[in-house]
Amino acid sequence: MNYDQIVLFSIFFCVFALMLWGRWRYDLVAFAALLIGVALSAVPLEDAFAGFGNEATIIVALVLVVSRGLVNSGAVDIITRQVSGAGRGLGAHIAMMGGIGGVLSAFMNNVAALALLMPVDMQAARKAGRGPGLTLMPLAFATILGGMVTLIGTPPNIIISQIRARTLDAPFRMFDFAPVGLSCALVGVVFVAFIGWRLLPARVRDGGGEESLFELDDYIAELVVGEDSKLVGVAFGEIDPIADEADVAVIGLVRAKTRFSASSRHLEIRAGDVLIVEAGPDGIDKFRGLAKLEVDGEQKKGRATGEGMGVAEVVVPRDSRLDGRSVQDVQLLRRQGATLLGVSRHGQRFYERLGNLTIRAGDILLLYGTADRLSDVTRWLGALPLAARGIGVTQHGRAALAVVLFAAALIAASTGLTPLPIALGFVVALYVAFDIVPIREVYDHIEWPVVVLLGSMIPLGLALEESGGTTLIAEGIVELTRGLPAAAILFVLMIVIMTLSDVLNNTATAVIGAPIAIDIAHSLNVSPDPFLMAVAVAASCAFLTPIGHKNNTLIMGPGGYAFSDYWRMGLPLEILIVCTGVPAILVFWPL
Repeated sequence: MNYDQIVLFSIFFCVFALMLWGRWRYDLVAFAALLIGVALSAVPLEDAFAGFGNEATIIVALVLVVSRGLVNSGAVDIITRQVSGAGRGLGAHIAMMGGIGGVLSAFMNNVAALALLMPVDMQAARKAGRGPGLTLMPLAFATILGGMVTLIGTPPNIIISQIRARTLDAPFRMFDFAPVGLSCALVGVVFVAFIGWRLLPARVRDGGGEESLFELDDYIAELVVGEDSKLVGVAFGEIDPIADEADVAVIGLVRAKTRFSASSRHLEIRAGDVLIVEAGPDGIDKFRGLAKLEVDGEQKKGRATGEGMGVAEVVVPRDSRLDGRSVQDVQLLRRQGATLLGVSRHGQRFYERLGNLTIRAGDILLLYGTADRLSDVTRWLGALPLAARGIGVTQHGRAALAVVLFAAALIAASTGLTPLPIALGFVVALYVAFDIVPIREVYDHIEWPVVVLLGSMIPLGLALEESGGTTLIAEGIVELTRGLPAAAILFVLMIVIMTLSDVLNNTATAVIGAPIAIDIAHSLNVSPDPFLMAVAVAASCAFLTPIGHKNNTLIMGPGGYAFSDYWRMGLPLEILIVCTGVPAILVFWPL
């Protein structure tokens, strides 16, 4: 290996190791790697920031804004509000929700598609009297599968198309992914609807009914003892009757910087003490009313307790403003006038004060604030609500306009009338002009960590390709599979890429996998297209862990899943996708 190859392989090894570790955000890891590559002269200085102007990066950013426009206009709500009935059987419900999720995620960001359908699915579970864990994982997997169908459905498809344009002089078109992607998506949705959910552990399948919907894991919450509270002067051990009536467990008390456990039964409660309770949202609210307790920060804001106030349950996705930070770090109370009332983390208890607690992706938060501001607070945090959305926005006549503009852009791009980034750019500009996406919100809905990741990884991937590093990897794979037919090597490549995508970001996997696929095809003297399609399918299919895809992380808390629950449905699904994908690729994209 030459100098550049050694440096770049070392950088990529460190990037993958740090992404797998998860201690630092992947965008920061990728950007630091890019700077190191430039500093060590492995990445040419003139190419250092070329990735930020790459068409793939621009398309991903524009798709995110278009997705928000479709949501704001009410176009998506018109569909989703029709499917929350409880009269269908479980398999039929999963098939319908999965089908809708797959269709939506083919034309908008699949995380946004799940965010829209998750509250609807949970509402349907409430009406049907079953736990949400039975349907949330199938729904999440279906939205991931749907992204494989079109060019804009998922970032790996966009990246692979642009790499093909650079190396083979023409990108994949809008629906070139559809024959293979749709085959895999249909098989996958049928599997999760009628077989997959049965593979979930009994703990999830028997997850209870309506009362357990939001209480699969109770919240750890903090309530302040005010001057007029009924508990002032009462011994800690004598509050059990009130706690029992509200169905809460008082597990501790904080006075100044000292924490007392529930065993300190003779401790007299004073004004200013903070009670640590474990309960569901209704229990917390009832206990607060019975004992005349306050929420931390109310008096600081000069508000009367409970006046015009409300609570919101939200789930924290990766890359939200709170992921890896505390509410004190983001100054939630000062900036947004809201308080973190409680946190639910898969049944875990923690001993930090809520203000100091480092929030993780997948946590469910109970936010307390002015009722008419909570939706804005949720958006500011980058969190996703667990309550079904209202549909008032559909009454403004914007849904049809939003869909027509988007459809026109897809037709123009598909027919070659204009390049896709230009078509999507016009859609965004018109959405802003018609106030479908207010101009002040445009940049709020771009997922900047993904943009930074793409902008950083593309120059690194290009440098590895130009240094001969991807050829070296491709030759190694061909050597290990010597004597096997090209179809078998395609099968092996798909398994390798899928395994990487289960533990790494799928965008990073596609950046590295696509050049390797082209080099393998050239070594075998066959068409690169089937190998690129294999990478596209495999990079999108991350079903074994909650960290493989953002959608998997989002459902972990609301569904009450453990880390080890995913492979039960995910492993057979991945095997099925490989067994479906390889024959479909060979039929529609011959070697």
